[in-house]
Amino acid sequence: MNRLRRFMINGLLMTVVSLLMRTVSVSFNVYLSNRIGATAMGLFTLISTVYGFSITLATSGINLATTRLVAAALGEDPESSIPTTPRRTPHISYIMRKCTGYSLFFGILSASALFLLAKPIGIGILGDERTVHPLRVLAITLPAIALSSSLSGYFTAMRKVYKNAAVQVLGQGIKIYVSIMLLALWGAEDIESACLAVIWGGVIPEILAFIFQWLMYAVEKRSKEHSKEQIDKNTLSRLLNTALPIAFSTYVRSALVTIEHILIPKGLEKSGASRDLSLAAYGTVHSMVFPVVLFPAAISASFAGLLVPEIAESCAAGDKRRINGIINTVMETVLMFAIGCAGVMMCFSLELGECIYPEATDAGKYIFMVAPLIPVMYLDTSVDSMLKGIGEQVYSMYINIADAAMSIVFVWILLPRFGIMGYIITVYFTEIFNATLSITRLMSKSQVKINPILWVGRPLLCIVGATKLTRILIDTLLPTTSVVTHIIISIIIYIALLTITRGIKPDVVKDRITYMISQK
Repeated sequence: MNRLRRFMINGLLMTVVSLLMRTVSVSFNVYLSNRIGATAMGLFTLISTVYGFSITLATSGINLATTRLVAAALGEDPESSIPTTPRRTPHISYIMRKCTGYSLFFGILSASALFLLAKPIGIGILGDERTVHPLRVLAITLPAIALSSSLSGYFTAMRKVYKNAAVQVLGQGIKIYVSIMLLALWGAEDIESACLAVIWGGVIPEILAFIFQWLMYAVEKRSKEHSKEQIDKNTLSRLLNTALPIAFSTYVRSALVTIEHILIPKGLEKSGASRDLSLAAYGTVHSMVFPVVLFPAAISASFAGLLVPEIAESCAAGDKRRINGIINTVMETVLMFAIGCAGVMMCFSLELGECIYPEATDAGKYIFMVAPLIPVMYLDTSVDSMLKGIGEQVYSMYINIADAAMSIVFVWILLPRFGIMGYIITVYFTEIFNATLSITRLMSKSQVKINPILWVGRPLLCIVGATKLTRILIDTLLPTTSVVTHIIISIIIYIALLTITRGIKPDVVKDRITYMISQK
């Protein structure tokens, strides 16, 4: 199989899996929002922000640390983008014991902290007593999540990521099944009961998924014959030197994001809304609107992620021409794709809201408000991937931390005055700030020049024309068809207009892709 075909197959496979997982996730969110209501979704999202920080503390950089240590033991360069044939070494089990010990320490530490501090956090910080019991329940999962993170790093280093994917798919399936069963048994008469049903529906799969992952590791470990185990006294120091710097940076980022999300309902209350209305608005935007707006990003993110090792390889070889070609093609393609998505979502925002979230009357309005930001968000994700490819991940981390810090300031100032609109303004400002700095850095390192007329103007005109033509067809010929049909018609017309205006040139696209992923 040649490299072009392998690249396309891997990209399509990752896209299909990612789209499948996102489809399941969004569908489950739709079910939950219709079943338990926007207020309960808001409370659940608020609880999840604290839980997210606890997971950051529990994992503490162990995934990447395990990957690097095991890969090094296999005689591979963990930074290399080209897989090599691993050789057996006798001390991988010793490395894994150190990694699992590290995971257990931080997992138990995080679980104990969350369980003991649940009441002060729930009442004193979140300002809602209904969050205390759910936080204590979630603490149960943290040691299992920490150990799973280490095992995931091991399977990645062993080039067996399909096992991680199997665990994720299994966990998601069990989560949905258990959540639906518990909601049916417990009902959703009050908000706290509804949240507890959903939370227990996530706790049980986390533990079962870890057990399944551990069994796979145990079977693999027994199937390998090792000679007498070698002990490397530097393993622990190398583990700490790798994991802790990553952990501290993620602590800062996660803490800032947690503070921001805690402040959002409080700010909405200060604007004059009641507690439940504040949670409902928060839940609608975060748990309903953003998953829909970010859903198509699975396509662009999958292919952009595959290009990271290609860029890293070209950097090592000093092939600046190839790097510039990759960046140029990715940015132009992502903008073309994202502008099309933004136009479709803006045009059919109300229909999408009514179709997906019939119980949330404001969902369509918020989709319309956030949709113009889609090109910025999608491009920023791809640019971050390419910055990692050229070794600028530390700079990206600093930008993300600054982004989170600015979000806190804006939420604190704007939400009491403007309510949920203040939060929308905050998202716009911080996303544009983050994307501007990231794109500027990438441009300075690559010498690629943006062509606003061809990269932005052409797809913008094409999507406006496509949606306008679709609206005319709907009003005259297809008034009773579904929103899905409207979107498909818009996409077909958009692609046709791009082809006519030479935005899409099949021969050029094939030549560019072949060059981007070809050997030097």
